[in-house]
Amino acid sequence: MTQILDRIDGPRDLRGLSYEQLEQLASEIRHCLVDTVDCIGGGGHLASNLGVVELSIALHRLFDTPKDKVVWDVSHQVYVHKMITGRKEQMTTIRQFGGLSGFADRKESEHDAFGAGHAGTSISAAVGMAVAGELKGDDFYSIAVIGDGAMTAGMALEAMNHAGHARPPKLIVILNDNAMSISPNVGALSKNVNKLRVDPLYRNAKRDLGEFVEHLPLGRQVWQGAKRVKASMRDLLVPVTFWEQFGFEYYGPVDGHNIHELETTLHAIKRVPGKPVLLHILTEKGHGIPEAAADPIKSHSGTYWLKKPVAADAPKPRPTYSQVFAEATQQLIESDPKVVAVTAAMLEGTGLAPVHAKHPDRVFDVGIAEQHAVTFAAGLASEGIKPICAIYSTFLQRGFDSVVHDVVVQDLPVVFAMDRAGFVGDDGKTHQGFIDVSFLRCLPNMVVAAPKDERELRDLLYTGVNHNGPFALRFPRGTGPGAPTDEPMRRLPIGRGEVLREGRDIALVGFGTTVSECLRAADILEESGIDAAVINARYAKPIDEELLLRHARGTAGTNTPEENVRAGGFGDAVLEVLADHGLADKCLANLSMPDAIVDHGPQTTFRQIHQLDGAGIAARAKATLAGHIEEPVPSLATN
Repeated sequence: MTQILDRIDGPRDLRGLSYEQLEQLASEIRHCLVDTVDCIGGGGHLASNLGVVELSIALHRLFDTPKDKVVWDVSHQVYVHKMITGRKEQMTTIRQFGGLSGFADRKESEHDAFGAGHAGTSISAAVGMAVAGELKGDDFYSIAVIGDGAMTAGMALEAMNHAGHARPPKLIVILNDNAMSISPNVGALSKNVNKLRVDPLYRNAKRDLGEFVEHLPLGRQVWQGAKRVKASMRDLLVPVTFWEQFGFEYYGPVDGHNIHELETTLHAIKRVPGKPVLLHILTEKGHGIPEAAADPIKSHSGTYWLKKPVAADAPKPRPTYSQVFAEATQQLIESDPKVVAVTAAMLEGTGLAPVHAKHPDRVFDVGIAEQHAVTFAAGLASEGIKPICAIYSTFLQRGFDSVVHDVVVQDLPVVFAMDRAGFVGDDGKTHQGFIDVSFLRCLPNMVVAAPKDERELRDLLYTGVNHNGPFALRFPRGTGPGAPTDEPMRRLPIGRGEVLREGRDIALVGFGTTVSECLRAADILEESGIDAAVINARYAKPIDEELLLRHARGTAGTNTPEENVRAGGFGDAVLEVLADHGLADKCLANLSMPDAIVDHGPQTTFRQIHQLDGAGIAARAKATLAGHIEEPVPSLATN
């Protein structure tokens, strides 16, 4: 039963409720969150949303949204926000093809003030909005909600520094302290913030002194003196001055699950004149659902927490590329004392959590700090260590300057293991790995590779670790074709592809995930009497020119399917080779991800839409041989 939630169609419907009703509403929302995640097959973010139920309610009760702007960092915790801003009836479509985004999306609702999907952006955006309001003469609050894990992102502190200088008067930063990002938070900053959780002296002193101050006569001098005493005691016990040095007025810590306390504090904050404010709240990831709170790492994603028991006689599932990568990394660490792994708050996502548990001194989690992760790996490499830097394709974008300045310019042997390359599935817009080939292929000294299957992932990782220079290895989310992973790793020649199938009519040159689809396409074409060669390129840089030229000259055309955008991608690399050797007039079709921002939905759906599955590649091959190149398929995935 959701008796109160059923009556909530927008923020205004919250404002007439009693605190007793609000508590019931919070309970109804939590059970609705579990039902929603269960309904969509276990996908989505559960624990983070359970932790911000009361905060979401309080913000929309006390502020005039969407006039007042609420910016959610990462924004994977906006499910409650969406429920109470008119989208509760659509929640069962979240992260589904054509449905609601799992993150904030400006195209979806005027209540989504700023879109996100990467950590550390909220304060910068909120400062920009606050300054824009001053420039235009508009009167609104700009509120950034950022988790303590995201505070390790460098740009969050850069934004705090600028905010303290610009001093926008209606800027509020809410630090949601739950001691978690996905993996447990690391670093000195999170340790200092989390002292509050284990320091009863501070909590009790704050309570007792607050009660004492409330009973003092309200003479101005006595009141100001009492506040100074309170501040002095607070500063003895916790480094509040850290935030105040940024120019912020600090409030907290406040119980983030107590709506009355939250609202009382927010009311007080709204009366603070001419100075940005930081409100520190304490929350529990997974709060209100005991099973989720008991394991906030697994319940971060409903996929793991709600996973149904597997029948004893069920076939063993194929390992994911992430698992294959992690197992190979562990073998390399155990066989070579110089090999280490580095990741940025993604031990679970990259599959490295069990490797870290077994070898905590050889697997480094640096927090949400991709730029630092890259330069840290460069420092390791400069001293003869062999670092494997495991960062999602979409997150390596954030460390691009470090890749160039600290790795490539110095030609250091760092291996970049880029998970989630290509279509990424239900995480959608901000997580699509659609440009890594383009931004890495242009870099001198960089090797750019992609495996056709699980065995080749292991071999390419081994090759990269033993290469004396920068080496980038991209691989997709999910499972591969099922190649064996129990064979010894072998070193592959850099810049050399392989012919998987000879053919005289057309050459299908696959890169990474598209290789297996090229083989399917060749079978389809054979039914129409078309003899297609299939090539596994392996490398976008250096590219196997001899192999490409031989097949370009020996067939009527070449097709290059890839899961990257066309501009600067693998297909462009092939076209450059053909043009350099006077073969630019040969029929060439570049099948790629669209020149558009791809939304959320199953990988198989988007491969079909953009003709990157076997049937689509076969259809484009027929068009190539017929002498006309079809225009790229427009994206059907953008809002």
